Amino acid sequence: MKAIKGNKAYTVNTAEEAKAFKAQGFDIYDDNGKIKEHALGKTVSLEKYEALEKENEKLKAENKKLKADGKDKE
Repeated sequence: MKAIKGNKAYTVNTAEEAKAFKAQGFDIYDDNGKIKEHALGKTVSLEKYEALEKENEKLKAENKKLKADGKDKE
């Protein structure tokens, strides 16, 4: 595993080390480079949150419509 924050990368050997790095703001990645755990205390900007909230509502409405269309065809 690796702990990565900005331009710093450290090899992580144990779960205890991973926990300590997470507390310091490092993301934990597996050996294949996929994120395993996010750092503690990360935040999302209000603009990004609102954009995601709008997209979520749009997708929920689209999903509801598609489900209704599927029931009509049965």
